[in-house]
Amino acid sequence: MTSIVDFADSPAAPQPLRPAEDRILAGDPAQSATNHYSDPSGQFHCGIWESQPGRWRVRYTEHEVCHILAGRVVITGDDGTRRSYGPGDSFVIPAGFSGEWEVVEPARKLYGIFEPAA
Repeated sequence: MTSIVDFADSPAAPQPLRPAEDRILAGDPAQSATNHYSDPSGQFHCGIWESQPGRWRVRYTEHEVCHILAGRVVITGDDGTRRSYGPGDSFVIPAGFSGEWEVVEPARKLYGIFEPAA
């Protein structure tokens, strides 16, 4: 039987992240991700992401469900659509989305990512 992965009992440690320098538009968005689970195919991942304020360009090849735990983020699509999210808000960013992520207040989110096989 496969075991349930309880984030509270997970031995995963935060891994530092940073957008590529050529994608950063403002601020110093130091980030970390604590990946608590990846499926055997390597296509599905989930965990906790944190970021300091900043704004950067994104291009999604994966589908991501996000649930904001703390802070405030603003996501703007290349089509000009702008959405603001805070604690308790949930949303999905589909593969193919291109635009900007902005962390307005230090943020923390729960993520689930599905990266389709090439």
